Amino acid sequence: MKLYTKTGDDGSTGLYGGGRVMKHHPRIEAYGTVDELNAWLGMCVCACAPDHATDARMREILLRLQSRLFDLGADLATPAGSAGESRVARIAARHVAEAESFIDEIEGENEPIRVFVLPGGSLLAAHLHVARVVCRRAERLLVSLGENESVGPEAIHFLNRLSDLFFAMARRANGAHGVADVPWQKDA
Repeated sequence: MKLYTKTGDDGSTGLYGGGRVMKHHPRIEAYGTVDELNAWLGMCVCACAPDHATDARMREILLRLQSRLFDLGADLATPAGSAGESRVARIAARHVAEAESFIDEIEGENEPIRVFVLPGGSLLAAHLHVARVVCRRAERLLVSLGENESVGPEAIHFLNRLSDLFFAMARRANGAHGVADVPWQKDA
């Protein structure tokens, strides 16, 4: 089978379970941004030091989340009521609860936050901050899509928790590597 099909040459793309929409359709924008987020998590995984215990745990969490984001992409590519719906795992409350447990685990190791922090510090933290803002964009796109089409509320909740998790992970990455968070300096 060839990698290219030429079916999208007219600017459209196929949805799982049938139907075609334009590539700028809000559904495609949403799952395309989830795919972008997944790629950023791949960058975060690559930035984890292989011989560092904290990085190893974060790598484990990130890899798990990459699979869930793949599930979310399939969820979004399969509108409710379409033919392929029964073959797709939807993001559920258990996924949100798992993300919350990861937040509690990671944040429990962080120093209390006393100031606003800027994205940065260590390389891993900087990558996690980029993942955080891409996640927020994906969340906004899902909310927008949900105004006109069916979107599972758990999918939105899941992305909301992930952005919080990435913030906690960025702070943990800095702390674990002895790098201070970068404090916001208010203009005088």
